[in-house]
Amino acid sequence: MQYTLSQETIAYLKQPTFDIWHWEPNEMLSLLEHMYHELNLVQEFNINPITLKRWLLCIQENYRNNPFHNFRHCFCVTQMMYGMINLCKLWEKMSREDLGILLTACICHDLDHPGYNNTYQINARTELAIRYNDISPLENHHCAIAFQILSNPETNIFSNVDAPTFKRIRSGVIMLILATDMARHNEILEAFKSKIGKFDFSKEDHVNSLKMVLIKCCDISNEVRPFEVSEPWVDCLLEEYFNQSDKEKEQGLPVAPFMDREKVTKPTAQIGFIKFVLIPMFETVAKLFTELEDVMVKPLTGARDRYEKMKEEVSSSDTK
Repeated sequence: MQYTLSQETIAYLKQPTFDIWHWEPNEMLSLLEHMYHELNLVQEFNINPITLKRWLLCIQENYRNNPFHNFRHCFCVTQMMYGMINLCKLWEKMSREDLGILLTACICHDLDHPGYNNTYQINARTELAIRYNDISPLENHHCAIAFQILSNPETNIFSNVDAPTFKRIRSGVIMLILATDMARHNEILEAFKSKIGKFDFSKEDHVNSLKMVLIKCCDISNEVRPFEVSEPWVDCLLEEYFNQSDKEKEQGLPVAPFMDREKVTKPTAQIGFIKFVLIPMFETVAKLFTELEDVMVKPLTGARDRYEKMKEEVSSSDTK
């Protein structure tokens, strides 16, 4: 089924304000497909357009129906990356191959997510934690599923590239998906910060450091979006957290306070995260790409203020 996208949708798809709730799964597939064509990745990797469709369909089938970590989240993260690529004109600074790695890693970054995080996997000694020796079990699993899909000729969008290129794509995608483990947040951000003053696009380790921070930004970028788009995601995430903490209580496992339905409110869930994780990270990237200041950093400070206000309203109504 082929959608003809209107010029309006094509332009809108490049904006961080894009409303991701308005699209059916098959429309999201068409929009993702469009990104590969639009960024000339189909040409760059000599991708068979039919294989691209099959691959995307297979990706979609390998996301579970979790409240948060689902195919729409995958689309969300990829759309934000596409927005950043366009906003920062990354094709002027990076190779098409790098752009392909960024987009592909976003699409694959949460494949077959079970809806329970790494801490749960490790504490509950799940099969995944055992298989990956407690080291980023989920992210390792997402990578493995991604390359399992790419190992099937029917769904291998990179079947026409030579061996050295595939090797670079593979190591690049693995590096980026593994970078989405929040346990590594400080390590990755600090490494990037140390390069900012003298950032050099001709140095591979500089570009790798940037790519890792970019996928991290996109992965947790919901609060950059307009409030009516971002707020429903908070409910989705809390639902997933509460499912996990209920299960942890049941199994006698440690419960993180930020996941406990008896301790968390929407504003308290968001304020600290926006203040201490999102704003510092996006501000750091905006030092390299000043165009992000207005489009991404400002909305984040707006979101912080809105939740601060919401928190005050909740506490003042509690004291009445």
